[in-house]
Amino acid sequence: MGETTRPSAEEIILYDKDPSTRIATITFNRPDHLNAPTIAARRRYGELLQLANIDDDVKVLVIRGVGDDLGSGADVPEVLEAVAAPTDGPVLAEWGLEEGDVTYPPRGTYRRNAMLGTWYANAQAGCRSLQEFKKISIVEVKGYCYGWHFYQAGDADLVVSSDEALFGHPAFRYVGWGPRMWTWVQMMGLRKFQEMVFTGRPFTAQQMYECNFVNSVVARDQLEAETQKYADACSRTRPTDAVFLQKTFFEVMKQHQGEYMGSILSGLLESFSRYVKPDSDDLMLSRDVVEGGINKAVKNNDSNYPPDFRLSKNARVPEDDAE
Repeated sequence: MGETTRPSAEEIILYDKDPSTRIATITFNRPDHLNAPTIAARRRYGELLQLANIDDDVKVLVIRGVGDDLGSGADVPEVLEAVAAPTDGPVLAEWGLEEGDVTYPPRGTYRRNAMLGTWYANAQAGCRSLQEFKKISIVEVKGYCYGWHFYQAGDADLVVSSDEALFGHPAFRYVGWGPRMWTWVQMMGLRKFQEMVFTGRPFTAQQMYECNFVNSVVARDQLEAETQKYADACSRTRPTDAVFLQKTFFEVMKQHQGEYMGSILSGLLESFSRYVKPDSDDLMLSRDVVEGGINKAVKNNDSNYPPDFRLSKNARVPEDDAE
């Protein structure tokens, strides 16, 4: 990402609540980096969800982003820097630990890589935290909803989107999978999600609405009002005890469908990533790509695809023009 000093977790993840309406808001606030959360910010996000889960002043949680986008994924360069660091302190930050607190598995062992992938299945890691949230969650999507932010949309109870939003995961083109694979199948349907994975293309808000992933699609200037309409309605439904029971029902249903098992499985896929070799000139997370900028590499790779399959908003054309 080209930063020497990253913002604090408190600067990136903002939290506010209104006890009079019992609506709380988490706001991603790093628009100059497409709202990418750092390791510390992901941990803060998970902690805030736990806080809102316990707080009786909160019945509904709205999740949104500052700027033009919800977000384009986590701060991947920071994670790669941590994994490649000569000492274990940076990667131990994932667990809120410091150098010397524990002895991390040595390099070259399977569990060193597997430890991190498995961690992302834990609600405390800030990736699948919404799955264990017993209040009503609403994700407000605009612009990019890629990567880690796509995780949140998949795990939320409701998704309200602006009509120009794009959903997907750039990693499908340079890794091949992501931690919420199983949930995306559950929420999108197998056929459509396979299309997203195998082509690597993003889906528009309307396409996500048509496969039942998104609840409402509106013009950008109507987005906040539409989200507020849903939040107000949810805050006035049955008592919070009833919401807790409803969420428990849905959680049991998702676990019957294998949601957590899928999280463990995708962690297993992550742990095998070092064994995936390029066929020829495939885009991979090589040292050159990381040093040159992942975002730049993904954008350059975009030109290999039809305009309506491209990840970058600027490189795309309206669907009508692509036919």
